[in-house]
Amino acid sequence: MKLQTKLPLIPERQNQIDYASRILLLGSCFVENIGEKLEYFKFQNNYNPFGNLFHPLAIENLIANAVNEKQYSESDIFQHNEQWHCFDAHSELNASSKNQLLTNLNAQIESTSQELKKATHIVFTLGTAWVYRLIEDDLIVANCHKVPQKKFAKELLSVDEIEEILLSIIALIRNVNNSVSIIFTVSPIRHIKDGFVENTRSKAHLVAAIHQVIEPRIRHFYFPSFEIMMDELRDYRFYNEDMIHPNKTAVNYIWEKFIAVWVSEEARKTMEDVDVIQRGLLHRPFAPNSAAHLKFLKNLEIKQKALSSKFPHLIF
Repeated sequence: MKLQTKLPLIPERQNQIDYASRILLLGSCFVENIGEKLEYFKFQNNYNPFGNLFHPLAIENLIANAVNEKQYSESDIFQHNEQWHCFDAHSELNASSKNQLLTNLNAQIESTSQELKKATHIVFTLGTAWVYRLIEDDLIVANCHKVPQKKFAKELLSVDEIEEILLSIIALIRNVNNSVSIIFTVSPIRHIKDGFVENTRSKAHLVAAIHQVIEPRIRHFYFPSFEIMMDELRDYRFYNEDMIHPNKTAVNYIWEKFIAVWVSEEARKTMEDVDVIQRGLLHRPFAPNSAAHLKFLKNLEIKQKALSSKFPHLIF
């Protein structure tokens, strides 16, 4: 008896991720789920330097500013509720002083610029096609920062508009890094604050637009995070209590699928070694000064040195 439909996934053979890869992840908060996994297993990765960016236009803006090495100035920021904000970035970059915010923004732009040039893989997780336009400045923002809603007009990006944005993102990246593999995915997180039908329309626009630009022969790929959540994990037990975000079990399941497609077999063996060390470091002994525990720590140190000698960037 079959109790679950399975998506047919074919491992990528030519551009797999290994421990020499440099991975940049940009997009919605699902990026953090995958980024934290990559971090745990000690891959070389960086994610969301401007915080969560939910829609394609916000990502394009970051990429363009990084490629063009933009320098943020006072004209790009504003004060609201005793904090300094930038409409290009998530609220996690907010600061109590304008100088601190400008320092944060420019440091992250410089970091992103370098990561774009060095990356072997860039993963984009698109969350929504709904955007908010600041009426006064006719500016589509990445984050509203709790500015009164009456100051914004809500709009749905069309499939054609999203396709044009994605093509622009690809062109900007290829201008500084022509060999990188670009992986698009749609976030499995449900944006039901927009409305149930509106969320479906939004996801449909994203999926349709992405499939207009993917082309494996030139290293543009699609990974079906959204479809795995909707079709293989179609049960509320795979959601957090908010019934919106995938829970730990779901994230682990999608992560395992991602590994199967994108991570090389040799790297998966190294991941097992890293996991042994990580779990060992998290272990809290009942008798920390016992001979058995001291021996355990010595063996753990030997394993760490062996891995670090093979992969110098691995720091535990």
